[in-house]
Amino acid sequence: MDLNTVVEMRDARRRDTWRPGDAWLGGGTYLFSEPQPHIRRLIDLSRMGWEPVRLTAAGDLEIAATCTVAQLSRFARDADWTAAPLVEQCCRAFLASWKIWHMATVGGNLCNGLPAGPMISLTAALDGVCTLLSQGGEVREVPVRDFVIGAGVKVLQPGELLRSITLPARALASRTAFRQASLYGLGRSGALLIGARDPIDGELALTVTASTVRPIQLRFAVPPNAEAVREAVEYGVRPEEWFDDIHGLPAWRRHMTFRFAEEIRRELIEEAGR
Repeated sequence: MDLNTVVEMRDARRRDTWRPGDAWLGGGTYLFSEPQPHIRRLIDLSRMGWEPVRLTAAGDLEIAATCTVAQLSRFARDADWTAAPLVEQCCRAFLASWKIWHMATVGGNLCNGLPAGPMISLTAALDGVCTLLSQGGEVREVPVRDFVIGAGVKVLQPGELLRSITLPARALASRTAFRQASLYGLGRSGALLIGARDPIDGELALTVTASTVRPIQLRFAVPPNAEAVREAVEYGVRPEEWFDDIHGLPAWRRHMTFRFAEEIRRELIEEAGR
């Protein structure tokens, strides 16, 4: 897509006043996929020099906003965390070509805020925390599950930048279960649920995405039975929060959510206890 309204491109390393019509440019796979008539200037993040993904001294996983899907996939492939397979499952949940994989960024997926964003699913399920930088230099941290508050709606302020997402070591040690459904074999996710069992206290966290307009996380301090999980989904998702678009009707998304929630419960609670 030729963004013919863009009149200037700036290096993000050059501090400048944020103004209407500005947009951060990471991989550009969304920006250049459709018309963006409101954009006048692109602020390029590609030369910021951020390390794509790294383990901190505390064992947490820090993912730069500019880390591509391919880079994250490669890094996790040889990792020994219990939750490592979940990274590849979520990377493969993209409706994307090989070229998109090598350009699309983790931060861009979060900042689009689409219900089907698999990097939102991954980082929300593993208790990820977003580090946000304001134009004035202030830093704030927001859990991923609170970062996206609606379909395409985020808590970002004008000019605020998503710097990184950090996944805590404790979450990386969780046992996980992944379920995804699409209307078509290679279609966009209509429901994507992830269960994570805490390695220390056994708490079960069930994260609902794609079928809802925002990530919804349900937590069970004690091992739940089928009725408890069903009630949690029933009352944890408001009727207006079931997503509705050409990739799935709300009734179907709701049905798949209940089905997957029970499958995940059985996998992480019942089968684990045998």
